[in-house]
Amino acid sequence: MVFVDPLAVMLIGLAMGTGIGAFYFFFAARGDREQIESLVYPAIGIGLLDFISGFYMSFAWPMTSFGTPYNMLFGDPLLLFGILLIIGAVMVHKNVKFGIMPLLSVILGGYVLVGAYSIVDLHLEKGQDLITAMGLYLFDAIGAILVPIVYLKPEEGKSGAVKYLYYGEWIILGIGTIFALVIGYLALYGHLQSPP
Repeated sequence: MVFVDPLAVMLIGLAMGTGIGAFYFFFAARGDREQIESLVYPAIGIGLLDFISGFYMSFAWPMTSFGTPYNMLFGDPLLLFGILLIIGAVMVHKNVKFGIMPLLSVILGGYVLVGAYSIVDLHLEKGQDLITAMGLYLFDAIGAILVPIVYLKPEEGKSGAVKYLYYGEWIILGIGTIFALVIGYLALYGHLQSPP
């Protein structure tokens, strides 16, 4: 079997997914149901891309060929993120309560935090790669852990406090999106310069 490295497009897919999540919180803070609904089909499509590419990386990538087990570090959380993105999009479209889905996001956030700790403790990345990886993992982990704020409705918050939480989540996920884009574009350039 020939090894294929789709890391660049996977990172762009992650950025698209976190961008969609960020704008969900932005539109929800504004009470704009129509804009929230406009995110559903892109979320399903990007969620499917993230799930498939994460699944491929989790089960087909060699664990130590690069000296780093990227299949567990990046593939596994991307797979889970794709599933949660699809589930969340369908729930929004069907206008049903989120139930335990936000708590599943907290579990994913914990996984990503363990990944961030491992990157530092096991010296999996160095230099500029360490800075961008930590930015990606920390902001995405915090964003995932904060998803249960969806249990609070912005209009119910006293003096707009809940609305500010939603805007804060928008900013956190937005920063995670930027880190994913930077790493993805650098990976694209690196792979074009020296194909894996």
